[in-house]
Amino acid sequence: MEKRVLGRGLEALIQKKTQGSAQKIDGKEKVFGAKIQQGITTLSLDTIEANKNQPRKEFDADALKELAVSIKEKGFIQPVLVRTNDKGSYELIAGERRFRAAKMLKLKEVPAIIKDVSDLDSLELSIIENVQRENLNPIDQAKAYKKLSEAFEMTQEDIADTIGKDRATVANLIRLLKLPEKIQAYVSRGTISMGHARAIIGLGKEKDQIRLCTKIVKSDLSVRDTERYAKRFTSIPKKKTGEKDPNLVSLEEKLSEILGTKVKVLRSKKGGKIEIEFYSDKDLERVVTLLESRR
Repeated sequence: MEKRVLGRGLEALIQKKTQGSAQKIDGKEKVFGAKIQQGITTLSLDTIEANKNQPRKEFDADALKELAVSIKEKGFIQPVLVRTNDKGSYELIAGERRFRAAKMLKLKEVPAIIKDVSDLDSLELSIIENVQRENLNPIDQAKAYKKLSEAFEMTQEDIADTIGKDRATVANLIRLLKLPEKIQAYVSRGTISMGHARAIIGLGKEKDQIRLCTKIVKSDLSVRDTERYAKRFTSIPKKKTGEKDPNLVSLEEKLSEILGTKVKVLRSKKGGKIEIEFYSDKDLERVVTLLESRR
């Protein structure tokens, strides 16, 4: 496959510079694109549709409001990039945040550049605007790379060369999609980090992954503590089937769920003991607080 270089960005599609255009917002003329390139037109918002290959799935509401205020005060600094579709209207290639902000302002038109590009070019340019500006969360990045891999038959090596990242980074991001949807949502929102997620992936069973994720959130575990916990968890030898009383196993699982950590119930001839694991001072404090609250 011929290597495609995304590093050129939108400038690869637009050549010359212009002095910009103007539009009225709230009755005031606002200049947009004072330093952007030639070929700008004005399109009705009603004729533009969202990009079906848009890699970004979540848009911060507060950030959109800030962008809307900026557009209202200063106008558009950069036009949206679109292409024609088979419906006779237009599909966004880049600039969905600007597009959404314009809708918030109830504008009728937006400055736009129309380009005739393929599905692959459209997806690549969407990734340029988001990934290279670091606006995509790890899960959206992973889904975008997977789309490049599956829809356009690009290898991880191709994707890495194209995006300007090393292959290991691309591979680690795509691996995140093996996690349960619940954990992916935590990564998307930034509740847990990429480092936390990589430690969780090391646990084979979904039940164990969710349990560790819950512990990270409840105990505010660091990545290092999470890695230590995962290592201990995987190093525990598996019991042979039937070796342990099923009632004790059920009790251990119930206590583990309540305390958010691994619990062992050990029987002896005269009684037994309960072992509760913790992995940091903060984690210990959390367990003690839980126990005190149930007195």
